Amino acid sequence: MFKKIGKLILIGFLLINAVGCLALLAGGAAGAGTAVWLSGKLTQEFNVSYEQAVKASEKALNALNLGINKITREAEITQLKSEYSDRKEIWIDVRKISASSSKVEVRVGVVQSDKQAASVILEKIKQYI
Repeated sequence: MFKKIGKLILIGFLLINAVGCLALLAGGAAGAGTAVWLSGKLTQEFNVSYEQAVKASEKALNALNLGINKITREAEITQLKSEYSDRKEIWIDVRKISASSSKVEVRVGVVQSDKQAASVILEKIKQYI
């Protein structure tokens, strides 16, 4: 009796583990060409240089009439800070992946991220890439 229950529990754990791996693989495949919402950020990789992605992000903020309050540059990451008229903060992080690819992360809002607002900004960045 206990062996059967133990086997059922083990099979249940294995099934849950297998489903989790499949979901992870599906999510990884989707992240290659589309935007992904993770940890309050909308993230997408682009097949453009790091500098092109930074310029596209700057142009997008200007086109949306969102001034750039601060630009922080390091070796392979640039962060642009801005805000909406309602004082909701905007962060755009551009990371160099390789010579010809970059990752752009957009977050809007401090406590609760605004996915829709981040999506609008990311779509505008895509127009300039």
